[in-house]
Amino acid sequence: MNPGWDFHAIAPLIIISATIVAVLIADFFFEYRGRFQTQQIASLGVLAASIPIITLAVDGGTRRMFSGGFVVDPYSLVFQGFFLAAAYVSMLLSVDYIGDGDYYQGEYYVLLLTSLLGMLVMASSRDLITIFVALETISIPTFVLAGWRKHDPKSNEAAIKYYLIGVMSSAVMLYGMSLVFGLTGSTLLSEIAKKVGHLDSSLLLVAGFLTIVGFAFKVSAVPFHFWAPDTYEGAPTPVTAFLSVASKAGGFVALLSVVIFGFFPNADMWQPVLWGLAAASMILGNLVALSQTNIVRMLAYSSVAQGGFILVPFAVAADGGAARSSIEAVVVYILIYGAMNLGAFAIVIALARRTRSAEISSYAGLGQYAPVMAVLMSMFMFSLAGVPPFAGWFAKFTMFRAVFDANTPAATVLGVLAAVSSVIAFFYYARVAREIWFHPVADGVDAAPIRTPVALNAAVGLCAAVVVVIGVYPQLFARLGELASGG
Repeated sequence: MNPGWDFHAIAPLIIISATIVAVLIADFFFEYRGRFQTQQIASLGVLAASIPIITLAVDGGTRRMFSGGFVVDPYSLVFQGFFLAAAYVSMLLSVDYIGDGDYYQGEYYVLLLTSLLGMLVMASSRDLITIFVALETISIPTFVLAGWRKHDPKSNEAAIKYYLIGVMSSAVMLYGMSLVFGLTGSTLLSEIAKKVGHLDSSLLLVAGFLTIVGFAFKVSAVPFHFWAPDTYEGAPTPVTAFLSVASKAGGFVALLSVVIFGFFPNADMWQPVLWGLAAASMILGNLVALSQTNIVRMLAYSSVAQGGFILVPFAVAADGGAARSSIEAVVVYILIYGAMNLGAFAIVIALARRTRSAEISSYAGLGQYAPVMAVLMSMFMFSLAGVPPFAGWFAKFTMFRAVFDANTPAATVLGVLAAVSSVIAFFYYARVAREIWFHPVADGVDAAPIRTPVALNAAVGLCAAVVVVIGVYPQLFARLGELASGG
């Protein structure tokens, strides 16, 4: 049968695939004579892939291939654009970090691009098999990237834990998907949606539970989060940034697609599970983050908690008229979270070049000898806390708007938990700012001005621009959320 190829629709995938091949060839021929050859090719490929995203958005409409298993529409284009932007910033963070260490540079960018390719496929997948393959394409390269510091025992431990948990979650998820297929007779989400609403089977609830639990591992939702802190701490910091934003978003996009396009007509099979995951992630993630002294581990538990906030609109999407506002909230929150978290990790990388430490106490007195960096880090921390006028406030606003639109007792309870968790989160984010501005420089710390590489400055500048501009003029991302939700 004719698969219905639309080369314009799959142009971003073709470009990234060609870039992977080009990086492999360049690494073979140039080796280490050209230090930044592979990074430059990878970055140019990512930028080139953004061009068809723009032209497809301008053309508008919906393009379907493979009997509806692969769809290019505003929903997929918004996420594809986000993944390309997150990967590009991650590459900027990696340039000097990877270049200065004892790392194989070519393979690094090949793995990063391969994971990105899985994300682009994920954004357009409307079939359980395609979603699973895309999710594994995202995950498998990151297993290797987590252990990239091969002489560091912590990095080895991070990779092993991440790998073992990732494999187990994939098995659980695939088993759940196989049960869904057995009950509905199809792997297409559109066909599943037509049948799950008419099925009254306890086995269907088990199938939905196992599928969602598999995704919960991928997005590090409590109680399936225990791999995240050790992996984030042990992996190279640019890889941690990539995992916490792009890879995590890939899991959320997979979950959103399965729930909205497949499971939505039968809320009983997914809503209680997501409600529990959201509540547990917000509460435990924020409480444990309070006690952390290492900023990477703090950001790891912060990522768990932020994942809980993203799950809140999921959990209330079937209540009242909250479906569209819930999708908008998830999209907007992911976009803003990406900028905030990548920016924070960029500052962590920049300061670690001087202090060789990830302890929060090493930020003491940063405002005295690196005021610009201090202002930016404070801005990212307060944005993560949801403090105006930075973009984080709008992410929280869209989340609470979805809760109000749901207007049910369960949604109200979840909204109260989200509000309390937001207050808790403010304390550990503000603690970093307190170290920066109100504590003196520690003894033995070089208080000379910090010089940061151009690529790192560019990454910080891009993230800061998004956090400030969207905080002042949130309609830009609000419109993207509306387009993704069909508005």
